[in-house]
Amino acid sequence: MPESILQKRWPWLTAAALVILAYVASLSIRIGGGDPRPEGTAEDIARLAEREDVNVLFILIDTLRADRLGSYGYERDTSPALDLLGASGVRFARHLAQSSWTKCSMASLWTGLRPARNGVTRFDQVIPNEATLPAEIFSEAGFRTVGVYRNGWVAPNFGFGQGFEIYDRPRGRPLPPSIRRENPTLSEEGTDDDAVDAAIEFLRVNGRERWFLYLHLMDVHQYLYDEDSAAFGTTYSDIYDNSILHLNLVLDRLLATMAESGQLERTLIVVGADHGEAFGERGFEGHAREVYKETTEVPLILAFPFRLEPGIVIETRSSNVDIWPTVLDLLGLPAMPETDGRSLKPEILAAARGEAAPEESELAIAHLDRFWGRPVTVASPIVAVARDGLRYVAIQDPSTRTTREQLFDAKSDPGELHDVARQRGEETQQLRELATQYLQSEPVWGEPSPTLELDEIQLNQLRALGYALP
Repeated sequence: MPESILQKRWPWLTAAALVILAYVASLSIRIGGGDPRPEGTAEDIARLAEREDVNVLFILIDTLRADRLGSYGYERDTSPALDLLGASGVRFARHLAQSSWTKCSMASLWTGLRPARNGVTRFDQVIPNEATLPAEIFSEAGFRTVGVYRNGWVAPNFGFGQGFEIYDRPRGRPLPPSIRRENPTLSEEGTDDDAVDAAIEFLRVNGRERWFLYLHLMDVHQYLYDEDSAAFGTTYSDIYDNSILHLNLVLDRLLATMAESGQLERTLIVVGADHGEAFGERGFEGHAREVYKETTEVPLILAFPFRLEPGIVIETRSSNVDIWPTVLDLLGLPAMPETDGRSLKPEILAAARGEAAPEESELAIAHLDRFWGRPVTVASPIVAVARDGLRYVAIQDPSTRTTREQLFDAKSDPGELHDVARQRGEETQQLRELATQYLQSEPVWGEPSPTLELDEIQLNQLRALGYALP
């Protein structure tokens, strides 16, 4: 077992330590005494494009902020399973989601286009048929394509099912007593175990074929945990950490099944998130309200069909729009026709070979329309531009036609809590121009994205996730 897991500091209750140690022990037993994947090299990464047996598992963990994972520096051991994947794969240290609201963020992730360029920034907008999504490319290459989602914002009626042979929401079972006791106010039935059950059944039936499987998991979004993961306390923030640990127990079951069936040695695993979560850093909690660090800095981990010893950490700024350009390039599949993202394969290979990273722009953008849930035509955008350790945030108020600006320097202020816009006017001006240029861009389809009229049942399903809608 990696030293980083067993030798971490334990600044919390002994009971919590025992929970984690028991979990780590069970992990090694459940996958047959250790990681079954062979050790790999940079050349094995380069040769992935020549292999015809590599599957892709995309695990999207809704509402997971990067700095709550041990591998991203968190002092609590919330994430042993994810940390193990990162320690033997590639972890992107500075990764940005393109919005703090699921639908807008996922539209960017799947199209590889920033929100203004794909046109999906409102509750009723739809990804148009003109878009080419990764599942379509996988399908054309002969992969079985299956999507299992638990968040209604990525339902097929919003265009997210394009290219999937099967795209379905698992039927939720009544919550077991162990979860109900810890989550007495949870109203929605079903857990991520239901999604994992569906995934395991798909692999049992179709695992011998080449496949692309997308799992959109929601337990962290719902702050769901059970007795086995009640390790960190009962505050709002503690319960969030409990839910991350609970998620790791759920993922352990999936990874163990894949190990036992030989699937780990034939699968590229991609772990990402749509947005993070705020815990009062600026006086409010939750997400889908702004684009500061706490709700847009998310993890990205790639675990190959082999182990990298040691794992790779990419420090260059990356974004969710880069995910599919990178994965398709790694597997030698056709590129998406037009993206704002780029393949990070050169950075991965350079790091694996001990070479200097290629010179690339680190520009990254996050965007949220504050009126995304209102049936109005006026926009109220918040835009963040991240470059060279700086984050510029512009908040437009259409009623007063004014813009409030902020500038944060992560190098001297890791939490990005102190505004230095007035002291650093030249840099503020440079990033302002980039934000203005971005907001003036149009959807690549040449016209606004289509809209969908939602009925009351659909609206209520989305309201059940905690969002205020008309």
